[in-house]
Amino acid sequence: MSKNRQIALAAVAALHVLLGYAIVNGFAIKVVKKIMEPIEAVDVKEEAPPPEEPPPPPPQDIEIPPYVPPPAVTVASDAPTNAITTQSEVARPEPPRVAPPAPPAEPAPPAVAPTPATPKGRGNVISTDDYPSASRAAEEEGVVRVSYVIGEDGRVSACEVAQTSGFSRLDDATCKIIMRRWRFNPATRDGKPVAERKIQPVRWKLEG
Repeated sequence: MSKNRQIALAAVAALHVLLGYAIVNGFAIKVVKKIMEPIEAVDVKEEAPPPEEPPPPPPQDIEIPPYVPPPAVTVASDAPTNAITTQSEVARPEPPRVAPPAPPAEPAPPAVAPTPATPKGRGNVISTDDYPSASRAAEEEGVVRVSYVIGEDGRVSACEVAQTSGFSRLDDATCKIIMRRWRFNPATRDGKPVAERKIQPVRWKLEG
């Protein structure tokens, strides 16, 4: 073994001895001091027991009424017991009654067409004498189609232009002349006068 190794082992051994001595002496002193410290006495108070609960009241006596039996009930029965009724004949239902069909309704009489109105006199025309002067000067010509109503008295009660001639002066003059001058024998239905509407063209043409 080398010299350095021996010195190291000796140093370790000495260190162990010193640590052991210090540990033993230090622990012994602390234990002695701990034992010699004064002991404190603590007075622990004992808790008082809870108060006792009062005993329950004694049970009361329950009076039981005496038993009374129910009254006897007698049920009167007029029908004899075990009576069996038999029926020898079974009524048959009557057959359903079918109402006879209603007679066919009589056909409505055919509508009678009214007799048309007819012109009265020779005034139901428009000639060159009726030409408006402005239309004559402007050489306006054309055909105007008018729709007018012939009343029960044979007079024209309404007139309107159904198709224009292209000139408003000729259209207006046509309806004014028809309402002012034209007269008719009114249309009739079952012998009674009725109103009738007519549509008629009127030609306006200047003489060549």
